Amino acid sequence: MNELAALNEEQLMKLNNTRRRVIESIGKNMDLYGITLSIGHLYGNMYFNREPVTLDDMSHTMGMSKTSMSTGMRTLHDLKMINKVWGKGSRKDLYEVEPNWHQNFTDYFSIKWRKAVEQNMSALNRSLKENEALGQQYSDNQAFLDVLENDKEKIDEALKYYKWLDRLIDSLETGDIYTFIPKEE
Repeated sequence: MNELAALNEEQLMKLNNTRRRVIESIGKNMDLYGITLSIGHLYGNMYFNREPVTLDDMSHTMGMSKTSMSTGMRTLHDLKMINKVWGKGSRKDLYEVEPNWHQNFTDYFSIKWRKAVEQNMSALNRSLKENEALGQQYSDNQAFLDVLENDKEKIDEALKYYKWLDRLIDSLETGDIYTFIPKEE
């Protein structure tokens, strides 16, 4: 059912102005996190829908090609910001927004940060092993050993940071973070 059908033209115009401001804000905010402005606008438009939408619905609403819309939906789905849902009598894929912004934040940053932690810790650990091998190879060169020791200390500090970040991600995923920074009621 089209909930906007009962509104007159003036009400619809005013409603669209208030929504447009929120949609633009969401788009700009998501752009800060590396999600394109158009995908941010897609999420913002979907946010105001009370019912699940199809690719065709959103393509028409936003004036984007179905291919671009599909890419945007896939990005939002991969980030767990929208969900694919079942619709009685519909053969098309239906999507709805994950309305819990705390969960969106958790999912987005957990996915991004976890990937960065794994990649960086792997590189740091690999460098530590190479550093150790160099120390054994050049054990008679004290100047080089001093440089290697300095590098090892820096790498160890970086590893401590990534272990801390890993715990922060865990606290987001378990919800423990809200013990320290409670959600607004």
